[in-house]
Amino acid sequence: MRRFNARGSQPIFTVLTTGMLLVSMLIVLFPFLYVVTTSFAPREEIVSRGFFVFPHRWTINAYGYLMSNRQFMTSFLNAVHITVLGTIVNMSFTSLMAYGLSKRWLKGRKALNLMVLFTMLFGGGIIPTYLVVKSLHLIDSYWSLYLTGAIAPFHLIVMRSFFQNIPLELEEAARMDGCGEWRLFGRIVLPLSLPAVATFTLFYAVQNWNAYFNAVLYLNDSDKWPLQVFLRQMMNEANDSMENVSGAFEYSPSVKMAAIVIAAVPLIAVYPFLQKYFNKGMLMGSVKG
Repeated sequence: MRRFNARGSQPIFTVLTTGMLLVSMLIVLFPFLYVVTTSFAPREEIVSRGFFVFPHRWTINAYGYLMSNRQFMTSFLNAVHITVLGTIVNMSFTSLMAYGLSKRWLKGRKALNLMVLFTMLFGGGIIPTYLVVKSLHLIDSYWSLYLTGAIAPFHLIVMRSFFQNIPLELEEAARMDGCGEWRLFGRIVLPLSLPAVATFTLFYAVQNWNAYFNAVLYLNDSDKWPLQVFLRQMMNEANDSMENVSGAFEYSPSVKMAAIVIAAVPLIAVYPFLQKYFNKGMLMGSVKG
């Protein structure tokens, strides 16, 4: 009987795996390449040629139009504002609550953990949440976005587990040296938990940057809408052939693609700097429950 040669099959397996990865990469990159190249194409060429990957003539008119569009720039700055302040609120609330729940001597800790777990299984609902926001007079305020999504239960549980992995002896030594609870948290716990902090900072930043539903629900003033809401309005106007009141302009495909590129660039630029923390942040935080 012929024996199976593991070494002989290894090159074949490597070739097949590499080929599948290359095909998958092309499938993922092709739509992004099409969006980027179409954003540099003139409107006349898009209408005449239909589908193409590389335009015959390159132009930045679409980006120039967006940069001069007051609504687009306002929504872009609103998105930056919401992302920065919202992420600060998210990480402040999540890290502080996770640090408290990581202490086994905390009274009522199990009940609080059950309450956090309960919110992962059952939500309050759209109407009750809206009534609470309205009763707090937060309609048309960015705080309606910050507070309704201040703490993600899953992020809280993983960060709590990460804090529990820090040796108790290290905290006890710091307290013996006169380190207070706030100083212990800011000078020792957070620096040691940098992988988890970086990971969930990016998660919250993506969540805030892509804010759409809550913004439509709680923000009635169009001047406060973030970028995602503006993109949706722009797509609707383009699809319905509606004219922009300010400039009597029908959004062309190149303008829509340019808006998508601008909306994606900030996250793409930040992601490589935090990617190295992902595996360590997620795996180390899931060791303990």
